[in-house]
Amino acid sequence: MIPPIASKFVAGESPAEALEHTRDLNDRNVKSILNLLGEHYHERAPADEDAEAYLRLVDDIETSEADACVSVKPSQVGLDVGTEVFHENVERIVDYAADRDVFVWIDMEDHDTTDATLDIFEKLSRKHEGGVGVCVQANLKRTDDDLERLADLPGKVRLVKGAYDPPAEVALKEKSAVNAAYERQLEYMFEHFDGGIAVGSHDPRMIDRAEEFHEEYGTDFEIQMLMGVREDAQYDLAAEYEVWQYVPYGDKWLSYFYRRAMERKENLLFAVRAVLGR
Repeated sequence: MIPPIASKFVAGESPAEALEHTRDLNDRNVKSILNLLGEHYHERAPADEDAEAYLRLVDDIETSEADACVSVKPSQVGLDVGTEVFHENVERIVDYAADRDVFVWIDMEDHDTTDATLDIFEKLSRKHEGGVGVCVQANLKRTDDDLERLADLPGKVRLVKGAYDPPAEVALKEKSAVNAAYERQLEYMFEHFDGGIAVGSHDPRMIDRAEEFHEEYGTDFEIQMLMGVREDAQYDLAAEYEVWQYVPYGDKWLSYFYRRAMERKENLLFAVRAVLGR
């Protein structure tokens, strides 16, 4: 059982708990991106097990008729074992989900996984004429070129600032430079993409810029935020825009909760108050 201190950021340990949270979100006009926690498996067996768990989750979404999709981490389904294993498991999940009209996101991890992730996204987006999405990170110096590659593909692309810490030779390090890159890349997407834009940011300025670009270019977009972060803003935005909440669940919640608690002062204060019972 997940303790109350972590339940702000993690929906529960079981798919049933994640779907219950999803129904609550749907009542507020927010949709759910479900992620089974787990990553960096170095043997095939656990990667295959989590791939099978995603197939069952797709069945649960279809049966429940919840307004939800799934999101998969490359290292969770075999990338650290080998590119072929990763591609095989992702294709199995996306094929299965496509037959049941459930969308699949492929998360982006460390900078050295970008090529393998974009390659399988391109293959599957063409195979299914959409039905799959991928994440790109504004802090990587390569992302402008990657967006040119992705512009004409079906499917969706989520733009985030980047939560990893890649070396300076491949990434922007100054916050102001990352923000400038994010705005530039966001405008490029609104100008050159035919929809399928996911604004993955809690930054009010970036949300405002997306609204401005939408007015200027007329391109459809959605907003994606994490469970437990600026949830009131999510509910307010959902009155006007398509909003998705990234909802993690599963028994590997501890490391995820630690990252969420440490990345923002407000999150850390929440955790401290929970421990003190205040």
